[in-house]
Amino acid sequence: MGNELARARDFYTHHYRRLDPECSYRSSRSDQLSMRLNRKRFEEMVEEATVDCYNDSELITGWYTMIDDNLQLPFKTTVLGVPVVVDQMELTETDQIVARCTRGAQHQWVPILDLPLPTPGPLGSDWIEAYRRWLRT
Repeated sequence: MGNELARARDFYTHHYRRLDPECSYRSSRSDQLSMRLNRKRFEEMVEEATVDCYNDSELITGWYTMIDDNLQLPFKTTVLGVPVVVDQMELTETDQIVARCTRGAQHQWVPILDLPLPTPGPLGSDWIEAYRRWLRT
């Protein structure tokens, strides 16, 4: 497995398996979404996102493309207790998928691995969950 993908998986594992109690909502929310994304649909999404990908950068780009194409923007969520609007997705030069969270004139880019999704999630948020699940496998 290449460096970029291994680093993304290491980050995910390190970050989410060592959460402090205040952030425990993430794992329970993730579990709820995972249960709604059945194995067959997950496998179809993986195939669609990663078809014709030959290296780690192309794999992440495939996931970014599917998220960007399917996620309904803008949507409201809360980051660190602050209500924000997610209005844009980007793929960084280091192959990290990030969401722009805006509040008034200020904005902050947040990795989608850290982005809390509202309940119910916006249309297309199953692609974010599938990406998170794919990184865990």
